[in-house]
Amino acid sequence: MLRFILADLRRLWAGALVIVLLIALAVALGVGVTLQERALRLGSARAADAFDLVIGAPGSETQLALSTVFLQPAALPLMRGALLADLAEDPRVAWAAPVGFGDFYRDFPLVGTTTRLVREFAPALAEGRVFAAEGEAVVGSRVPLAIGAEITPSHGALEHGGQDHEGVHYHVAGRMAPTGTAWDRAILVPIRSVWDVHGMEGADGHDPGHAHDGRDQDHDGHGFDPAAPLDEAWHRDDTPGLPAILVKPASIADAYKLRQDYRAGGATLAVFPAEVLTGLYGLLGDARQVLSFVALGAQLLVAAALALVTVIHVGQRRRQVAALRAFGAPRGAIFALVWSEMLLLLAAGILLGFAGGWLAAVQLSRLVSARQGFDLPVEWAPGDAAGLAALLVVAAVLAALPAWIAYRQPAVASLRG
Repeated sequence: MLRFILADLRRLWAGALVIVLLIALAVALGVGVTLQERALRLGSARAADAFDLVIGAPGSETQLALSTVFLQPAALPLMRGALLADLAEDPRVAWAAPVGFGDFYRDFPLVGTTTRLVREFAPALAEGRVFAAEGEAVVGSRVPLAIGAEITPSHGALEHGGQDHEGVHYHVAGRMAPTGTAWDRAILVPIRSVWDVHGMEGADGHDPGHAHDGRDQDHDGHGFDPAAPLDEAWHRDDTPGLPAILVKPASIADAYKLRQDYRAGGATLAVFPAEVLTGLYGLLGDARQVLSFVALGAQLLVAAALALVTVIHVGQRRRQVAALRAFGAPRGAIFALVWSEMLLLLAAGILLGFAGGWLAAVQLSRLVSARQGFDLPVEWAPGDAAGLAALLVVAAVLAALPAWIAYRQPAVASLRG
């Protein structure tokens, strides 16, 4: 029977190929949507794991999380720099690191921070060392710059009209090991160099409510000395305003206490990035449901088209079926032959669709990872096997329709026709 089926498919290869491709495209759409949404959830959740608590000025919780975790450019308001000294002295805090951003090198964001954050993110650098002077930088694992390379930062991304900081240059001192976060595409520089480049003064001379997006100062390079040694001692009266502070609480209980304290009064905003992402996942889930309904609609249309095609296909093979009956083939054998042939086509399309959906999700994840920096793992789940089994069962039921038509076909009438 198998040789007969294969010979029949070779004879009707064009129609068989169309059936397989239609099924594969419909299945690949649904599988790709499911895998990509899951990859985005897993990747963003893993990227947020490295950030326990983020403190910033009052505003949007979502934007604060996106700007610090995923380094999405935005004009965040600044909070009082004195809070950095308060956190450094707080026994509930294991460590706190300031974050200042807005400048770029090409399309790679420059992030002003401290040596402590670099060591926490990458305890062992892939190469080189941590910056030790204002004019040194540490690059993420995805930044294509060699040790010793010179960087001239710009006000905002050049592709969006940014302008270079004239007379300001950093030299790459080290490279972080991969972290799986958007910070793999970042260039980390001393926070004091960011303040000096933008002419930002201490608490007495800076408006803490001013938005910081890398273009808010006219003092280009004011006070910047690339050879100046690092000073990471924070004082309440001379620390400029900050868009965000990354905090590592000493314990889980301390994390909730800190969040409560820095949300009370309205002077600051404290968020758990993972908690903020949970709200975004709700939006992603709604979008996935819409796309899933679109995929289901496409699959139903394909199923209806296939049912019509198979009925026509059986009608065109009436004489062949009748000849088999005339040579003594029983009705059960005819049913099994047609059913097996259609099931083979349907199963091939389903399996090809699963493979195509997976490949599409992998390629899209690579594009997003290259652009955003954090990994999007495309992974199968136990439920996917159940979905595959369910589709094969549906395929077996659909294949029975043309088989039943062939089974009921009268041999004599078909030969006379």
